[in-house]
Amino acid sequence: MLVYVLLEIVVVLCCLLLWRLSRDTRFKWSEADRRANELLRSVLTSEQYGQLMRNGYLDIPSPRDPGCIYRVPRTKGLVRVIEQGRHEANLCLQPLDAVPDADIVVIHKLMIEADEETYLRTANTFTPMSSGTWVNRDTWYY
Repeated sequence: MLVYVLLEIVVVLCCLLLWRLSRDTRFKWSEADRRANELLRSVLTSEQYGQLMRNGYLDIPSPRDPGCIYRVPRTKGLVRVIEQGRHEANLCLQPLDAVPDADIVVIHKLMIEADEETYLRTANTFTPMSSGTWVNRDTWYY
């Protein structure tokens, strides 16, 4: 009987500990999200911020190719490469650690504007095939 009582006490204590840890983690993430959104507002113009909130994406013009834009989603997802109005490729570039979505938008914007060539070399690129499916260009064999 004593074993069951002790087991119940251990279970209750574990539940309390897990609840406390999850509450602390949520608080840390909400603070990180707040700071990330402040940074995003300071980096984007009011027009860019409006587009991001209204449409769910931010169009960043290519510094080297006036007919190309990078469509960066507000939340996690692939960046669309649009050339002359046509969706030509998808790019996948992610940080190693978990960061707020607003920080990811800032990362894409700053990398594209500061060093587009490195951005493109670093990203995994998926291009369309004639069948309508997308393939990672790094898996092509010549």
